[in-house]
Amino acid sequence: MMAGRAHGHRNRLRRLIPRLLLLLVAVYAASFAIYLLLQSHSHHQSPPDPTPRTEARDGVLAPSSSQKPWPRLPSFLPWVSSAVPPPPLHTCEAYFGNGFSRRVDVLPAGRGSGGGGWFRCHHSETLGSSICEGARVRLDPALIAMSRGGEPLEQVMGRAEEEELPKYEPGALQVEGPAAGMPVPLVDAGFLNDYVPTGGIGMHTMRALLESTRVVPPGELHCSQWVEEPTLLVTRFEYANLFHTITDWYSAYVSSRVTNLPNRPNVVFLDGHCKAQLEETWEALFSSVTYAKNFTVPVCFRHAILSPLGYETAMFKGLSESFSCEGASVDSLREKPDYEKTARLSEFGEMIVASFDLLQDDIMSSKKSNGLNVLFVRREDYLAHPRHSGKVESRLSNEQEVYDAIDKWAQGLKCKVNVANGLFAHMTMKEQLRAILEASVVIGAHGAGLTHLVSATPDTKVLEIISSMYRRPHFALISHWKSLEYHAINLPGSFARVTDVINELRKILEGLGC
Repeated sequence: MMAGRAHGHRNRLRRLIPRLLLLLVAVYAASFAIYLLLQSHSHHQSPPDPTPRTEARDGVLAPSSSQKPWPRLPSFLPWVSSAVPPPPLHTCEAYFGNGFSRRVDVLPAGRGSGGGGWFRCHHSETLGSSICEGARVRLDPALIAMSRGGEPLEQVMGRAEEEELPKYEPGALQVEGPAAGMPVPLVDAGFLNDYVPTGGIGMHTMRALLESTRVVPPGELHCSQWVEEPTLLVTRFEYANLFHTITDWYSAYVSSRVTNLPNRPNVVFLDGHCKAQLEETWEALFSSVTYAKNFTVPVCFRHAILSPLGYETAMFKGLSESFSCEGASVDSLREKPDYEKTARLSEFGEMIVASFDLLQDDIMSSKKSNGLNVLFVRREDYLAHPRHSGKVESRLSNEQEVYDAIDKWAQGLKCKVNVANGLFAHMTMKEQLRAILEASVVIGAHGAGLTHLVSATPDTKVLEIISSMYRRPHFALISHWKSLEYHAINLPGSFARVTDVINELRKILEGLGC
C-alpha cells in the first residue's frame, strides 16, 4: 500500500516537472523580452552622443526636457539627415539653410581619454557659413568685454554701439577634450578661413568667439553652474530693426533644425544691447532668453550651439547675390521635390505665428467671412535704440494723405473692404501678426514692417510703394520666396499721387472678386 502511494506520487511529479519547466521557460522568455525593451528604450533616451539624430514629423520630436516642444507646422519638410540627401550647391534649398551638410569634427566625441567633450561644425559652402556645436562647453563672462545688456532703453541713452558688441579674451569659451596639461586653441586661422570666413562682415563675432576658444584637459572645466538643456549662443547687431532681427530669428531656427534639437532651445545673447520690443518674440520662439553678462560666474553647457550671424542667411544674401529661387507650397514639393523652389520661409513664418498661438483656422475663416481686409503698414516715430533720435525717416512724404484717401474710397465700394491702420510701433507682436494674417492685401512704403510678410497667408497680395531713395528688393524677394502676388509703385521721389495708388489697389481688389 505504501509502495503504491509512493509510485503514484512519483508519477504525479513526472507530470508536474515538465509543466514547471515550461512555466519557467515562459517566465524567462517574458523577462528577457522586457529587458530588451527597456534596454532599447534606455538607449533611445540616452545615447552616447548627447545630440540624438531623431527623425521629426511635422517638425515635432517627443519632448525630453522642460523645454518648449516644437509646434506642428503645416509647411514643415524634413531637414538634412541620413535619410534625406543634401541639396546641390547654390540651389534654393541650399540657400535657405538645408545646405549645412559638410560635417567637420573638430574635437571628436569619445576619443581616448579626452573626457566627455566634443566639438563639430556643419558647413554650408553655399552660404559660406557654419553652424558649430559642442558638449561640455564653458563660457566665462569675465573674459568678454561688453556692456551688461538687458537694461531699460531710457537708462542707456547715448551708449556707443561698440560698447554693446563682444570682444573676447583667450579662453572666453572652453571645451573639454584632450590637451597636454594646458589649454590649447580649438581651431587655427586656416580652419577659420575655410569654415568661418568673414565674408565682408566687418566684425564677425562668431569667428572671434571660435578664435578665443580653448581646449582644456578633463577635470579642468571648473563650473559652479551647469545648463543641462541645449542652448543657442547668439550675437545680434541691428537688434531693434524687424528685418535684421527676423534674419537672426531665422538663423537661430535653422541652427536648431540642422543640429536636430528635440525641443526649442534656450538662447543666450552674446551681446550687451538694451532690452527692446522685439525681445518679446525671442522669448516666444525659444524656451528661455538671457544675457551672457547676467551670469556672475563661469557657466557650463552640456550642449551649446553657435548660431551664425543673420547677415549670413538667404534673406540678407539675396540683397547682394543673385540666385534662382521661388516659393512653393509644401504639398507641391512633397509630390514633386524641386531644389530650385522652397517652402522654408513659409515654414518659418508658421513657426513665428505658432509661437503666439495664432496658427488656428478661425483667423482664416474670419478673413473670408468679414469682407476684404486691406492692411496699410505705417511708418511712425518711436525710440528704437540708445543712438536713435526717436524720429523715423519718411519713405512716403504724404503717407497720411494716401491712407485717408484709401479709407474714404473703400467705404464707397459695393463689396465690403476694411482698411486697417497698421501702426505697428504701438502694437504688440501678437496684434501685428494677427493683422498680417487677416489681411487680404498688405500695402505700405518700403520699411521694416513689411518683413511681416514672412508670416502672411499664401493668398495675400502685396502692394509696395517705393520712393526713389529706397529702391531695394527686400520685400519683392520675400514675396517671391513666399509665392505671394507682388505689385510695386515706383515713385520719382517720395510723394505718391493718390489716384495712382488707388488705381493699382483697385486692380488688385478686382482680382479678389471686388
